[in-house]
Amino acid sequence: MKLASSAFADGAAIPRRFTCDGENVSPPLQWSGAPEGTRSFVLLCDDPDAPAGTWHHWAVYDIPPVVTELAVSAAQNTKLKQVANDFRKVGYGGPCPPHGHGPHHYHFRLLALSTDHLRAKSNASCPDIEREARKYAIAETILVGWYER
Repeated sequence: MKLASSAFADGAAIPRRFTCDGENVSPPLQWSGAPEGTRSFVLLCDDPDAPAGTWHHWAVYDIPPVVTELAVSAAQNTKLKQVANDFRKVGYGGPCPPHGHGPHHYHFRLLALSTDHLRAKSNASCPDIEREARKYAIAETILVGWYER
């Protein structure tokens, strides 16, 4: 399985537009090569370089298997199932590392699942969604971008 973005290459800088210093909109993402038996996807984004430990920026779940991309600003689509991030807002929260802390790496992870529906509480967090998704994960791919302030 492969995850890519038309906005930045794997290992490259994330454009300002997709950060808290820009429009703070979610980047375009495309994927391919899902394994047989995929019934849904989960998309996660986190920053393992955050000073207090991993910072969770986004979790989208119950993405139908026929979907192979999310357009720019997809997080603003109210039909997507999303949970609160560590900014305490539902949806995407772009890269926003502390000033002078050096480059932070943002891991966009796509999991292919063997179930079409995750059991998620109404107040679920990004880690809650990942924990539930891991029970059904049959494949995973990652796209890493970085941002520095």
